[in-house]
Amino acid sequence: MATPAQTSGGNDFINNLGKIYGLYTGGFLAFVVLLAILEQVGVPNRVLGYLFVFFTIAVYAIIGVLSRTAQVSEYYVAGRRVPALYNGMATGADWMSAASFVGMAGTLFLLGYDGLAWVLGWTGGYVLVSVLVGPYLRKFGAYTVPDFMSFRFGGNFARFLAVIVLVCCSFTYVTAQIYGTGIIASRFLGMNFEVAVFVGLAGILLCSMLGGMRAVTWTQIAQYIVLIVAYLTPIIILSTQKYGLPIPQLTYGQAIADITAREGAMVKDGLAAAGALKPHIQPWLNYTPLNFFAIIFCMMVGTASLPHILMRYFTTPSVREARQSVAWSLFFIFLLYFSAPAYAAFSKLEVYTNIIGRSVTEIRPWMFTWGELGLIQVCGKNAASLQAVIDACKAAGTQVVRFQDFAINTDVIVLSTPEIAGLPYVISGLVAAGGLAAALSTADGLLLAIANALSHDIYYKMIDPNAPTVKRLTVARVLLVLVAVCAAATAATKPADILAMVGWAFSLAMAGNFPALVMGIWWKRATTAGAIAGIIGGFGIALMYLVVSRYFPGFGVKYLAMSSLPSPAGNPLVDLTKAMAAPNAMDTWVAASHPMASKVGWFGINNIAAGLIGMPVGFLLIYVVSLMGKEPSKEMQAFVDEIRKPRGRTVLQEKD
Repeated sequence: MATPAQTSGGNDFINNLGKIYGLYTGGFLAFVVLLAILEQVGVPNRVLGYLFVFFTIAVYAIIGVLSRTAQVSEYYVAGRRVPALYNGMATGADWMSAASFVGMAGTLFLLGYDGLAWVLGWTGGYVLVSVLVGPYLRKFGAYTVPDFMSFRFGGNFARFLAVIVLVCCSFTYVTAQIYGTGIIASRFLGMNFEVAVFVGLAGILLCSMLGGMRAVTWTQIAQYIVLIVAYLTPIIILSTQKYGLPIPQLTYGQAIADITAREGAMVKDGLAAAGALKPHIQPWLNYTPLNFFAIIFCMMVGTASLPHILMRYFTTPSVREARQSVAWSLFFIFLLYFSAPAYAAFSKLEVYTNIIGRSVTEIRPWMFTWGELGLIQVCGKNAASLQAVIDACKAAGTQVVRFQDFAINTDVIVLSTPEIAGLPYVISGLVAAGGLAAALSTADGLLLAIANALSHDIYYKMIDPNAPTVKRLTVARVLLVLVAVCAAATAATKPADILAMVGWAFSLAMAGNFPALVMGIWWKRATTAGAIAGIIGGFGIALMYLVVSRYFPGFGVKYLAMSSLPSPAGNPLVDLTKAMAAPNAMDTWVAASHPMASKVGWFGINNIAAGLIGMPVGFLLIYVVSLMGKEPSKEMQAFVDEIRKPRGRTVLQEKD
């Protein structure tokens, strides 16, 4: 337990949070101004990149080391002393993954209107957290989501199933974050991707290993400040330069109008074929209406089911502050997500204006840095050097860059926009620091969720219930390192499906966790057998649908009655008669380029939205199996009533 002196010191820290983070923000802005001055006096860009990356990681590491703790409640739930405002900011950072910071605007750039499905789903999920799940888990008083499952559904089997769901959801997600740190570090530090991945990993471990949730919380608040400043700065500058108003969310409409006009001009000038150019504001060009709304629904429900997000609401002092902190989370997430469509529009306008139509010999050098990494192609070849581009375009019979000649990886859009627009390099470094903050903050939360579940729920609750505090925390830290190294090793292989796996994580969480959480909180009649059947059935069928439709499509067509998914125009994506007659039809663990991979399924539903198939099965099984058995004890029903009351004592009192 904490001593009075420790408690007093902790309260002083909490009371001074505004002053501490105000000084931190001022110091960070002064650092950016200093680097801008250094750029003007001729300091090389490579040096500026090193300073940005290492300074920010060093600050996070210092916070992590200073927040080290040997108390169980501090390590797992930050002592339940995090005020709602700051917990909302930490949740925002936890949520702003590399997929959000780096990939969201890129997705909107590529998909246009259809990309809004991800923005709407991920933002709307916090409403479900607030209304259905978050405050009630805080009232329960658990350290982890499997804690709740075990207590509510009686025993370690439900706990074990919840850990399996947690690890499956979180591992692919954390691999994507480490992959994101590798892209940023390899670009701005000039090192091999495989090495850069482990540099990012070192920063992640320094933030989270010694202090657990306490260190992660105070680090994530610092990371949110960096990432939101980094995200808004370039588009505020571009909005001011182009339209004279430093509020990009308001000038976004003018940028869309300019994009539409430029699209027409490109077709007229022969720089783009009308059929190949997808109008930015036209819906249903990439997804069918069914899959558009399925993605919104799965991302929304998945958000309310992800263990690393739900863990954040265990750290507030009270149920009321848990609910307030969800509202603050929504606000801080809204700041970035409301800006993402504007970022995508300004990026696309800059690409259409400054790249498309430019002479091949006038391509600017910044492009070659990304081309060397295979992330930008011109005329079908990596834009690794000016000569490589000239040779490729000469072979393609063009002397100017046309729309069809230019290909950019969606993960590069946000990071390269300052360079495309000709802004000072310090802005590019700032954006890289923001992307790194986003990736590190989410990776911290995910690794902590996995390690805590394995150390607390498997080791302490199931293997050695009498383990002393020191041993419990040692096991947690060792597992944290092991999981992190495995994730980094996976990311270093550059798995082709890594971004799709982020979407899959939401569907798996939705199918495995949401029915049991909601029925456990809101239906007193839900039984242990019902919950176990619901988790196994819902999670199992979603996982099977994902794996079969992606890696064993021939098996799915032949034995599971899967059919071709429809295109947005309503035509089959693949001719199954022809595809099933091919020699590779029944191949297993097929590559993403296989003709049927992710193009077959049931009911026309894309495998990213597999939760839409698994979740109803989970709810149905919990309902039917619960009614078939004996109702829960009076004590358990009283417990369910108690956690729905906004006031009163915390139900579960853990020993420290």
